[in-house]
Amino acid sequence: MNQHRNNFPGGLEGGQYRPLSEADIRLIHNTALDILENTGVEVNSPKAMEVLAEAGARLDRDAARAWLPRAMVEDAIACAPSQVTLCGRQPEHDLKLGGKRVHLGTGGTAIYALDLQGQKHLSTLQDCCQIPRLVDALENVHFIVLPVYPNDLEREVVDVNRFYAGLSNSSKHIMGGMYTMEGAMDVIRMGEIIAGGPQALRERPILSFITLIISPLTVDKEYGDIMIEVARKGIPIAVPSEPQTGSTSPVTLAGNLTMFAADTLTGVTLTQLANKGAPVLCGYVGTITDMRSMGYLSGAVEAGLLNAGAAQLAQSWEIPFYATAGMSDSKLIDAQTGYESAMTTLLAALSGANYIHDAAGLMEFAMVASYEKYVLDNEIIGMAMRAVGGIQVTPETIGAEVIQAVGPGGHFLTEDHTTRYLRSEFFFPRLSDREPRENWEADGASSTRQRARQRAQELLDTHQPLPLPEDVVKRIHAQIPGLVV
Repeated sequence: MNQHRNNFPGGLEGGQYRPLSEADIRLIHNTALDILENTGVEVNSPKAMEVLAEAGARLDRDAARAWLPRAMVEDAIACAPSQVTLCGRQPEHDLKLGGKRVHLGTGGTAIYALDLQGQKHLSTLQDCCQIPRLVDALENVHFIVLPVYPNDLEREVVDVNRFYAGLSNSSKHIMGGMYTMEGAMDVIRMGEIIAGGPQALRERPILSFITLIISPLTVDKEYGDIMIEVARKGIPIAVPSEPQTGSTSPVTLAGNLTMFAADTLTGVTLTQLANKGAPVLCGYVGTITDMRSMGYLSGAVEAGLLNAGAAQLAQSWEIPFYATAGMSDSKLIDAQTGYESAMTTLLAALSGANYIHDAAGLMEFAMVASYEKYVLDNEIIGMAMRAVGGIQVTPETIGAEVIQAVGPGGHFLTEDHTTRYLRSEFFFPRLSDREPRENWEADGASSTRQRARQRAQELLDTHQPLPLPEDVVKRIHAQIPGLVV
Protein backbone atom coordinates (compact mmCIF):
# COMPACT_ATOMS: atom_id res chain seq x y z
CA MET A 1 0.00 0.00 0.00
CA ASN A 2 2.95 2.35 -0.45
CA GLN A 3 1.04 4.47 -2.93
CA HIS A 4 -1.48 5.44 -0.23
CA ARG A 5 0.95 6.59 2.43
CA ASN A 6 1.28 10.30 1.70
CA ASN A 7 -2.38 11.28 1.64
CA PHE A 8 -1.76 13.64 4.55
CA PRO A 9 1.48 15.47 3.69
CA GLY A 10 3.26 18.30 5.44
CA GLY A 11 1.67 21.69 4.98
CA LEU A 12 -1.85 20.81 6.07
CA GLU A 13 -3.58 23.49 8.16
CA GLY A 14 -3.71 22.91 11.90
CA GLY A 15 -5.11 25.18 14.59
CA GLN A 16 -7.86 22.92 15.92
CA TYR A 17 -6.30 22.87 19.40
CA ARG A 18 -5.99 26.26 21.13
CA PRO A 19 -5.26 26.17 24.89
CA LEU A 20 -5.01 29.99 25.19
CA SER A 21 -7.82 32.50 24.86
CA GLU A 22 -7.33 35.75 22.95
CA ALA A 23 -7.18 37.56 26.29
CA ASP A 24 -4.46 35.15 27.46
CA ILE A 25 -2.41 35.86 24.34
CA ARG A 26 -2.67 39.63 24.78
CA LEU A 27 -1.69 39.45 28.46
CA ILE A 28 1.36 37.26 27.81
CA HIS A 29 2.45 39.43 24.86
CA ASN A 30 2.11 42.70 26.72
CA THR A 31 3.88 41.35 29.80
CA ALA A 32 6.78 40.10 27.68
CA LEU A 33 7.18 43.51 26.02
CA ASP A 34 7.08 45.21 29.42
CA ILE A 35 9.87 42.88 30.60
CA LEU A 36 12.06 43.69 27.60
CA GLU A 37 11.52 47.42 28.06
CA ASN A 38 11.84 47.63 31.83
CA THR A 39 13.96 44.64 32.93
CA GLY A 40 16.11 44.37 29.85
CA VAL A 41 18.34 41.68 28.43
CA GLU A 42 21.92 40.62 29.15
CA VAL A 43 23.81 40.91 25.85
CA ASN A 44 27.24 39.28 25.69
CA SER A 45 27.54 39.51 21.91
CA PRO A 46 29.52 42.50 20.59
CA LYS A 47 27.72 42.30 17.24
CA ALA A 48 24.32 42.30 18.94
CA MET A 49 25.36 45.27 21.08
CA GLU A 50 26.46 47.05 17.92
CA VAL A 51 23.07 46.74 16.18
CA LEU A 52 21.22 47.71 19.36
CA ALA A 53 23.38 50.81 19.75
CA GLU A 54 22.78 51.80 16.13
CA ALA A 55 19.03 51.43 16.69
CA GLY A 56 19.12 53.70 19.74
CA ALA A 57 18.46 51.15 22.48
CA ARG A 58 19.40 52.12 26.03
CA LEU A 59 22.58 50.26 26.95
CA ASP A 60 24.78 49.68 29.95
CA ARG A 61 27.91 48.25 28.39
CA ASP A 62 29.64 47.67 31.73
CA ALA A 63 26.76 45.47 32.87
CA ALA A 64 26.22 44.01 29.36
CA ARG A 65 22.59 45.08 29.65
CA ALA A 66 20.22 46.40 26.98
CA TRP A 67 16.64 47.59 27.26
CA LEU A 68 14.42 47.06 24.23
CA PRO A 69 11.71 49.69 23.81
CA ARG A 70 8.25 48.37 23.05
CA ALA A 71 8.18 50.23 19.73
CA MET A 72 11.46 48.61 18.67
CA VAL A 73 10.12 45.10 19.35
CA GLU A 74 6.77 45.82 17.71
CA ASP A 75 8.54 47.17 14.63
CA ALA A 76 10.65 44.00 14.45
CA ILE A 77 7.52 41.83 14.65
CA ALA A 78 6.00 43.83 11.81
CA CYS A 79 9.18 43.57 9.68
CA ALA A 80 9.72 39.84 10.12
CA PRO A 81 8.34 37.86 7.16
CA SER A 82 5.02 36.13 7.80
CA GLN A 83 6.10 33.26 5.53
CA VAL A 84 9.50 31.63 5.21
CA THR A 85 10.16 28.96 2.59
CA LEU A 86 12.77 26.33 3.41
CA CYS A 87 13.75 24.27 0.38
CA GLY A 88 14.97 20.78 -0.27
CA ARG A 89 17.35 19.83 -3.02
CA GLN A 90 14.22 18.41 -4.63
CA PRO A 91 11.23 20.80 -4.81
CA GLU A 92 8.89 18.11 -3.48
CA HIS A 93 10.56 18.68 -0.09
CA ASP A 94 10.00 22.46 0.00
CA LEU A 95 8.34 23.75 3.19
CA LYS A 96 6.19 26.89 3.17
CA LEU A 97 6.18 27.94 6.82
CA GLY A 98 3.61 30.35 8.13
CA GLY A 99 0.00 30.63 9.24
CA LYS A 100 -1.05 27.31 10.74
CA ARG A 101 0.62 25.03 8.18
CA VAL A 102 2.21 22.02 9.89
CA HIS A 103 5.49 20.21 9.16
CA LEU A 104 7.36 17.75 11.38
CA GLY A 105 10.92 16.50 11.33
CA THR A 106 13.97 15.41 13.26
CA GLY A 107 15.85 17.28 15.98
CA GLY A 108 19.25 17.43 17.60
CA THR A 109 21.88 17.56 18.77
CA ALA A 110 22.08 14.25 20.65
CA ILE A 111 25.49 13.11 21.81
CA TYR A 112 24.64 9.40 21.84
CA ALA A 113 23.08 7.01 19.34
CA LEU A 114 21.15 3.80 19.98
CA ASP A 115 22.03 1.40 17.19
CA LEU A 116 20.02 -1.46 15.72
CA GLN A 117 21.70 -3.94 18.06
CA GLY A 118 20.33 -1.98 21.01
CA GLN A 119 23.75 -0.62 21.98
CA LYS A 120 24.16 2.98 23.12
CA HIS A 121 27.36 4.68 21.96
CA LEU A 122 28.82 8.14 21.66
CA SER A 123 27.57 9.41 18.31
CA THR A 124 30.09 9.69 15.50
CA LEU A 125 30.41 11.12 12.02
CA GLN A 126 29.12 7.80 10.70
CA ASP A 127 25.86 8.40 12.59
CA CYS A 128 25.76 11.92 11.11
CA CYS A 129 25.73 10.26 7.67
CA GLN A 130 23.54 7.23 8.32
CA ILE A 131 20.67 8.93 10.12
CA PRO A 132 19.94 11.46 7.33
CA ARG A 133 20.07 8.59 4.81
CA LEU A 134 17.51 6.67 6.89
CA VAL A 135 15.29 9.72 7.35
CA ASP A 136 15.49 10.54 3.63
CA ALA A 137 13.48 7.33 3.07
CA LEU A 138 10.81 8.08 5.71
CA GLU A 139 7.88 9.56 3.85
CA ASN A 140 6.17 11.27 6.80
CA VAL A 141 9.29 13.05 8.14
CA HIS A 142 9.34 16.37 6.31
CA PHE A 143 12.77 17.84 7.13
CA ILE A 144 16.05 17.12 8.90
CA VAL A 145 17.48 19.03 11.83
CA LEU A 146 20.99 17.61 12.11
CA PRO A 147 20.46 14.93 14.73
CA VAL A 148 23.72 14.02 16.45
CA TYR A 149 27.13 15.40 17.38
CA PRO A 150 30.24 13.77 15.85
CA ASN A 151 32.24 13.10 19.00
CA ASP A 152 35.10 11.70 16.93
CA LEU A 153 35.86 15.11 15.34
CA GLU A 154 37.61 18.21 16.61
CA ARG A 155 35.20 21.05 17.39
CA GLU A 156 36.67 23.30 14.68
CA VAL A 157 35.53 20.98 11.87
CA VAL A 158 32.22 19.80 13.32
CA ASP A 159 30.04 22.37 11.53
CA VAL A 160 31.14 21.69 7.96
CA ASN A 161 31.18 17.92 8.40
CA ARG A 162 27.74 17.74 10.02
CA PHE A 163 26.14 19.86 7.32
CA TYR A 164 27.91 18.05 4.50
CA ALA A 165 26.83 14.71 5.98
CA GLY A 166 23.23 15.91 5.96
CA LEU A 167 23.26 17.56 2.54
CA SER A 168 24.96 14.63 0.84
CA ASN A 169 22.70 11.97 2.37
CA SER A 170 19.27 13.55 1.96
CA SER A 171 17.47 15.86 -0.44
CA LYS A 172 15.19 17.15 2.34
CA HIS A 173 15.78 20.55 3.93
CA ILE A 174 18.75 20.57 6.34
CA MET A 175 18.84 22.78 9.45
CA GLY A 176 21.38 22.77 12.25
CA GLY A 177 23.01 24.62 15.08
CA MET A 178 26.52 26.03 14.78
CA TYR A 179 29.58 25.93 17.01
CA THR A 180 31.89 28.51 15.44
CA MET A 181 31.55 31.62 13.31
CA GLU A 182 34.07 30.23 10.84
CA GLY A 183 32.07 27.04 10.55
CA ALA A 184 28.87 28.96 9.88
CA MET A 185 30.44 30.99 7.10
CA ASP A 186 31.98 27.86 5.55
CA VAL A 187 28.61 26.10 5.63
CA ILE A 188 27.00 29.05 3.85
CA ARG A 189 29.71 28.84 1.16
CA MET A 190 29.05 25.11 0.89
CA GLY A 191 25.35 25.81 0.40
CA GLU A 192 26.13 28.37 -2.27
CA ILE A 193 28.21 25.83 -4.19
CA ILE A 194 25.40 23.25 -4.07
CA ALA A 195 22.65 25.74 -4.88
CA GLY A 196 24.55 27.36 -7.75
CA GLY A 197 25.68 30.63 -6.21
CA PRO A 198 24.89 33.13 -3.43
CA GLN A 199 21.68 34.43 -4.99
CA ALA A 200 20.49 30.93 -5.83
CA LEU A 201 20.91 29.88 -2.20
CA ARG A 202 18.89 32.84 -0.98
CA GLU A 203 16.15 32.17 -3.52
CA ARG A 204 16.05 28.48 -2.62
CA PRO A 205 17.59 28.06 0.85
CA ILE A 206 18.44 24.37 1.12
CA LEU A 207 19.95 24.92 4.55
CA SER A 208 19.17 27.05 7.59
CA PHE A 209 20.54 27.67 11.06
CA ILE A 210 19.55 27.63 14.72
CA THR A 211 20.80 29.95 17.42
CA LEU A 212 19.48 30.11 20.96
CA ILE A 213 18.46 32.89 23.30
CA ILE A 214 19.51 31.63 26.74
CA SER A 215 16.70 31.75 29.28
CA PRO A 216 16.22 33.92 31.14
CA LEU A 217 16.89 36.99 28.96
CA THR A 218 20.47 36.32 27.89
CA VAL A 219 22.17 36.65 24.50
CA ASP A 220 25.24 34.42 24.34
CA LYS A 221 28.42 35.84 22.83
CA GLU A 222 28.93 33.22 20.12
CA TYR A 223 25.26 32.53 19.40
CA GLY A 224 24.57 36.27 19.24
CA ASP A 225 27.43 37.01 16.86
CA ILE A 226 26.44 34.11 14.57
CA MET A 227 22.80 35.21 14.63
CA ILE A 228 23.68 38.71 13.46
CA GLU A 229 25.96 37.53 10.65
CA VAL A 230 23.52 34.88 9.38
CA ALA A 231 20.69 37.44 9.38
CA ARG A 232 22.87 39.91 7.48
CA LYS A 233 23.51 37.26 4.84
CA GLY A 234 19.78 36.59 4.42
CA ILE A 235 19.92 32.90 5.36
CA PRO A 236 16.89 31.63 7.32
CA ILE A 237 17.52 31.32 11.05
CA ALA A 238 15.52 30.04 14.02
CA VAL A 239 15.83 31.94 17.31
CA PRO A 240 14.27 29.66 19.93
CA SER A 241 14.52 29.84 23.69
CA GLU A 242 14.52 27.00 26.21
CA PRO A 243 12.85 28.12 29.44
CA GLN A 244 12.49 25.37 32.06
CA THR A 245 9.70 25.68 34.60
CA GLY A 246 10.96 26.47 38.08
CA SER A 247 14.61 26.79 37.04
CA THR A 248 15.04 29.22 34.13
CA SER A 249 11.44 30.43 34.08
CA PRO A 250 8.61 30.75 36.57
CA VAL A 251 7.25 27.34 37.55
CA THR A 252 3.83 28.03 36.04
CA LEU A 253 3.04 27.26 32.41
CA ALA A 254 1.83 30.82 31.86
CA GLY A 255 5.06 32.21 33.30
CA ASN A 256 7.08 29.85 31.14
CA LEU A 257 5.29 31.06 28.00
CA THR A 258 5.90 34.66 29.01
CA MET A 259 9.60 33.88 29.36
CA PHE A 260 9.53 32.26 25.92
CA ALA A 261 7.88 35.32 24.41
CA ALA A 262 10.41 37.75 25.87
CA ASP A 263 13.37 35.56 24.90
CA THR A 264 12.41 34.69 21.35
CA LEU A 265 11.25 38.24 20.57
CA THR A 266 14.74 39.36 21.60
CA GLY A 267 16.10 37.15 18.84
CA VAL A 268 13.51 38.34 16.33
CA THR A 269 14.36 41.96 17.16
CA LEU A 270 18.09 41.41 16.73
CA THR A 271 17.67 39.72 13.33
CA GLN A 272 15.47 42.54 12.05
CA LEU A 273 17.83 45.23 13.35
CA ALA A 274 20.67 43.44 11.55
CA ASN A 275 18.72 43.04 8.31
CA LYS A 276 15.14 44.25 8.03
CA GLY A 277 13.04 41.47 6.51
CA ALA A 278 15.57 38.73 7.30
CA PRO A 279 13.87 35.31 7.26
CA VAL A 280 13.46 34.26 10.88
CA LEU A 281 11.54 31.65 12.86
CA CYS A 282 10.61 32.39 16.45
CA GLY A 283 10.91 29.24 18.50
CA TYR A 284 10.34 27.25 21.66
CA VAL A 285 12.41 24.33 22.98
CA GLY A 286 11.50 24.57 26.66
CA THR A 287 9.67 22.11 28.86
CA ILE A 288 8.93 21.43 32.51
CA THR A 289 11.58 20.61 35.09
CA ASP A 290 11.48 17.45 37.18
CA MET A 291 11.21 19.24 40.52
CA ARG A 292 12.45 16.15 42.38
CA SER A 293 15.81 16.08 40.61
CA MET A 294 15.82 19.47 38.79
CA GLY A 295 16.34 17.43 35.62
CA TYR A 296 15.15 18.15 32.09
CA LEU A 297 12.03 16.25 30.95
CA SER A 298 11.41 15.80 27.25
CA GLY A 299 8.33 13.57 27.24
CA ALA A 300 6.01 15.47 29.59
CA VAL A 301 2.50 16.14 28.30
CA GLU A 302 2.92 19.74 29.50
CA ALA A 303 5.56 20.17 26.77
CA GLY A 304 2.76 19.62 24.27
CA LEU A 305 0.57 22.17 26.03
CA LEU A 306 3.39 24.71 26.10
CA ASN A 307 4.22 24.29 22.42
CA ALA A 308 0.58 24.67 21.50
CA GLY A 309 0.37 27.89 23.51
CA ALA A 310 3.62 29.16 21.99
CA ALA A 311 2.21 28.39 18.52
CA GLN A 312 -0.77 30.63 19.27
CA LEU A 313 1.54 33.46 20.30
CA ALA A 314 3.57 33.04 17.10
CA GLN A 315 0.38 33.06 15.05
CA SER A 316 -0.66 36.31 16.74
CA TRP A 317 2.72 37.82 15.74
CA GLU A 318 2.39 36.32 12.23
CA ILE A 319 5.92 34.89 12.45
CA PRO A 320 6.66 31.27 11.45
CA PHE A 321 7.13 29.07 14.49
CA TYR A 322 9.85 26.52 15.29
CA ALA A 323 8.30 24.08 17.78
CA THR A 324 9.35 20.99 19.72
CA ALA A 325 7.55 17.67 20.17
CA GLY A 326 7.86 13.92 19.83
CA MET A 327 10.56 13.07 22.37
CA SER A 328 10.50 10.47 25.14
CA ASP A 329 12.40 10.04 28.37
CA SER A 330 12.32 6.25 28.02
CA LYS A 331 15.60 4.37 27.63
CA LEU A 332 14.32 1.85 25.09
CA ILE A 333 11.56 1.46 22.54
CA ASP A 334 8.55 0.59 24.70
CA ALA A 335 5.05 1.77 25.54
CA GLN A 336 6.40 4.89 27.28
CA THR A 337 8.27 5.84 24.11
CA GLY A 338 5.07 5.58 22.12
CA TYR A 339 2.66 7.42 24.36
CA GLU A 340 5.03 10.26 25.28
CA SER A 341 6.07 10.85 21.68
CA ALA A 342 2.52 10.63 20.34
CA MET A 343 0.95 12.96 22.90
CA THR A 344 3.28 15.91 22.37
CA THR A 345 3.43 15.41 18.60
CA LEU A 346 -0.36 15.42 18.33
CA LEU A 347 -0.83 18.50 20.52
CA ALA A 348 1.81 20.52 18.67
CA ALA A 349 0.53 19.45 15.26
CA LEU A 350 -3.11 20.21 16.07
CA SER A 351 -2.08 23.67 17.32
CA GLY A 352 -0.81 24.60 13.85
CA ALA A 353 2.87 24.85 14.78
CA ASN A 354 4.80 25.28 11.55
CA TYR A 355 8.15 23.54 11.95
CA ILE A 356 7.99 20.90 14.67
CA HIS A 357 11.49 19.58 15.27
CA ASP A 358 12.57 16.73 17.59
CA ALA A 359 9.48 14.86 16.33
CA ALA A 360 11.53 11.89 15.18
CA GLY A 361 14.29 9.85 16.75
CA LEU A 362 15.08 11.37 20.16
CA MET A 363 14.77 9.70 23.55
CA GLU A 364 16.37 9.60 27.02
CA PHE A 365 16.04 13.33 27.78
CA ALA A 366 16.96 14.22 24.15
CA MET A 367 20.45 12.82 24.68
CA VAL A 368 20.06 9.74 22.47
CA ALA A 369 19.09 9.32 18.81
CA SER A 370 17.52 5.91 18.16
CA TYR A 371 17.54 4.35 14.70
CA GLU A 372 14.45 2.31 15.58
CA LYS A 373 12.60 5.35 16.91
CA TYR A 374 12.99 7.22 13.62
CA VAL A 375 10.92 4.51 11.98
CA LEU A 376 8.40 4.42 14.85
CA ASP A 377 8.03 8.20 14.81
CA ASN A 378 7.47 8.14 11.07
CA GLU A 379 4.23 6.30 11.87
CA ILE A 380 3.29 8.65 14.71
CA ILE A 381 3.83 11.70 12.49
CA GLY A 382 1.69 10.15 9.76
CA MET A 383 -1.12 9.56 12.23
CA ALA A 384 -0.78 13.08 13.63
CA MET A 385 -1.01 14.56 10.13
CA ARG A 386 -4.12 12.46 9.55
CA ALA A 387 -5.62 14.13 12.61
CA VAL A 388 -4.55 17.55 11.33
CA GLY A 389 -6.27 16.73 8.03
CA GLY A 390 -9.53 16.44 9.94
CA ILE A 391 -12.86 15.28 8.52
CA GLN A 392 -13.72 16.66 5.09
CA VAL A 393 -17.47 17.28 5.00
CA THR A 394 -19.03 17.85 1.58
CA PRO A 395 -22.21 16.54 -0.05
CA GLU A 396 -20.00 14.03 -1.86
CA THR A 397 -18.20 12.75 1.28
CA ILE A 398 -21.47 12.58 3.24
CA GLY A 399 -22.67 10.20 0.54
CA ALA A 400 -26.42 10.70 0.80
CA GLU A 401 -26.94 9.27 -2.69
CA VAL A 402 -25.04 6.06 -1.97
CA ILE A 403 -26.84 5.67 1.38
CA GLN A 404 -30.14 5.97 -0.46
CA ALA A 405 -29.01 3.50 -3.15
CA VAL A 406 -27.84 0.87 -0.63
CA GLY A 407 -30.85 1.30 1.64
CA PRO A 408 -31.70 -0.60 4.83
CA GLY A 409 -29.77 -3.81 5.44
CA GLY A 410 -27.43 -3.42 2.47
CA HIS A 411 -23.65 -2.99 2.32
CA PHE A 412 -21.26 -0.51 0.75
CA LEU A 413 -18.36 -2.79 -0.21
CA THR A 414 -18.97 -2.80 -3.95
CA GLU A 415 -20.13 0.78 -4.35
CA ASP A 416 -18.15 3.23 -6.53
CA HIS A 417 -18.23 5.71 -3.63
CA THR A 418 -16.26 3.21 -1.52
CA THR A 419 -13.58 2.56 -4.12
CA ARG A 420 -13.32 6.29 -4.84
CA TYR A 421 -12.47 7.20 -1.24
CA LEU A 422 -10.93 4.16 0.41
CA ARG A 423 -7.42 5.04 -0.78
CA SER A 424 -7.51 8.68 0.37
CA GLU A 425 -9.68 8.71 3.50
CA PHE A 426 -7.42 6.70 5.81
CA PHE A 427 -3.82 6.61 6.97
CA PHE A 428 -2.24 3.23 6.31
CA PRO A 429 0.43 2.45 8.93
CA ARG A 430 3.41 0.36 7.95
CA LEU A 431 4.46 -0.90 11.40
CA SER A 432 1.13 -1.51 13.10
CA ASP A 433 -0.02 -5.13 13.22
CA ARG A 434 -3.68 -5.41 12.22
CA GLU A 435 -3.78 -9.14 11.57
CA PRO A 436 -5.71 -11.75 13.58
CA ARG A 437 -3.63 -13.28 16.35
CA GLU A 438 -3.28 -16.55 14.41
CA ASN A 439 -1.72 -14.75 11.44
CA TRP A 440 0.51 -12.63 13.69
CA GLU A 441 1.79 -15.74 15.48
CA ALA A 442 2.36 -17.58 12.20
CA ASP A 443 4.37 -14.61 10.95
CA GLY A 444 6.74 -14.72 13.92
CA ALA A 445 4.78 -12.82 16.63
CA SER A 446 7.05 -9.80 16.26
CA SER A 447 6.85 -6.73 18.50
CA THR A 448 6.62 -3.17 17.25
CA ARG A 449 10.25 -2.67 18.19
CA GLN A 450 11.30 -5.70 16.18
CA ARG A 451 9.37 -4.50 13.16
CA ALA A 452 10.87 -1.02 13.49
CA ARG A 453 14.36 -2.48 13.72
CA GLN A 454 13.77 -4.64 10.64
CA ARG A 455 12.38 -1.72 8.66
CA ALA A 456 15.27 0.56 9.63
CA GLN A 457 17.81 -2.07 8.59
CA GLU A 458 16.06 -2.61 5.25
CA LEU A 459 16.14 1.11 4.50
CA LEU A 460 19.79 1.47 5.48
CA ASP A 461 20.65 -1.50 3.28
CA THR A 462 18.69 -0.41 0.21
CA HIS A 463 17.86 3.30 0.15
CA GLN A 464 20.03 5.52 -2.02
CA PRO A 465 19.41 9.26 -1.57
CA LEU A 466 19.77 11.72 -4.42
CA PRO A 467 23.54 12.19 -4.75
CA LEU A 468 25.28 15.52 -5.08
CA PRO A 469 26.70 16.03 -8.59
CA GLU A 470 30.33 14.92 -8.86
CA ASP A 471 31.57 18.36 -9.92
CA VAL A 472 29.84 19.91 -6.89
CA VAL A 473 31.46 17.37 -4.57
CA LYS A 474 34.88 18.18 -6.02
CA ARG A 475 34.36 21.92 -5.63
CA ILE A 476 33.21 21.54 -2.02
CA HIS A 477 36.24 19.46 -1.08
CA ALA A 478 38.54 21.89 -2.86
CA GLN A 479 37.07 25.06 -1.32
CA ILE A 480 35.80 24.09 2.14
CA PRO A 481 38.50 23.31 4.71
CA GLY A 482 38.21 20.58 7.29
CA LEU A 483 36.01 18.08 5.46
CA VAL A 484 36.77 14.48 6.34
CA VAL A 485 33.57 12.82 5.10
